[in-house]
Amino acid sequence: MSLVPYTLTRRFLFGLDPETAHEMTLLALAGTQSTPLQLAYREIRVSDPIRLAGLTFANRVGLAAGLDKNARCIDGLGAMGFGFVEVGTVTPLPQDGNPKPRLFRLPKAHALINRMGFNNEGLEVFVANIKRSNFYRQRRNSSAPMLLGLNIGKNASTPMARATDDYLAALDGVYPYADYVAVNISSPNTKNLRSLQDDQALDLLLQALQKRRALLARQHGRQVPLFVKIAPDLEPAQIDLIAAALKRHGMDGVIATNTTLARDAVQGLAHSDEVGGLSGAPLLLPSNRVITQLRAALGAGFPIIGVGGIMSAADAVSKIRAGADLVQIYTGLIYQGPALVRASAALIKEVF
Repeated sequence: MSLVPYTLTRRFLFGLDPETAHEMTLLALAGTQSTPLQLAYREIRVSDPIRLAGLTFANRVGLAAGLDKNARCIDGLGAMGFGFVEVGTVTPLPQDGNPKPRLFRLPKAHALINRMGFNNEGLEVFVANIKRSNFYRQRRNSSAPMLLGLNIGKNASTPMARATDDYLAALDGVYPYADYVAVNISSPNTKNLRSLQDDQALDLLLQALQKRRALLARQHGRQVPLFVKIAPDLEPAQIDLIAAALKRHGMDGVIATNTTLARDAVQGLAHSDEVGGLSGAPLLLPSNRVITQLRAALGAGFPIIGVGGIMSAADAVSKIRAGADLVQIYTGLIYQGPALVRASAALIKEVF
């Protein structure tokens, strides 16, 4: 259990500009991880192992990508009790992302809007940070307490016609260090990125990724699972087409969902008209609807990671009931703190 009540930490952080608070949090985690000071936010990891995509997850609750884009805080985040942590999105080259301000709180809705735009320090720094982590050393000794997902994307400056080149370069770079790789084709904050979810574009991308993965598997002596992260703002017919493409091209799982462009649940609130992706409580039901349809289309046994709107342990359970095998948290961690991780994992273990 964390030694410092998160209510106090949140009061301080919510008095700051959202992106400033975000960066201060990462600096604090990076400076205290793997030291006695991490007791301030450490949570006991619930043991509830589950085998999926050839991997054994310590429990069903993970961290969603986006919080630690540069893989600076793997050990600190792991201390919060996650069964798996996903870092990134990383792009082949460094990029600044979109102009500031680009992150907004909607406290009355327990939500965030962001238009960060894959701001990150690039693949070289990302890999170097992973290699410096205690997690990396433990993983090499087969004693790591959790799994690590690495989330990849394209640079904003890369034309869409060459998007596949960026994904292949990123896959090459992260492959040796990943327990699984998440392919982000659903951020609303990189121009036209979501067009990669269209039928023909998705076929071409997944075909190229599967071919490259086969080559990398031979080179490294192990096959790393590929998960594809999709948007909540899809029509039912699109979801069915995506499900068919995932199975056709041998993908190992799907992450549902990214942030939404919809604003129905937050109309009239301050910042609700900001451009970007909405996350938090308003995303729970839309993401659960996508999960339910995916499960119907994919059938039993195809791994689904459910993400979007988990603000309580009951919300996490609702994702499993909708059809997910695992869940991920991001905005809920900001509003509720690390105790949400343990509570969610414990309730899922109790119910299922």
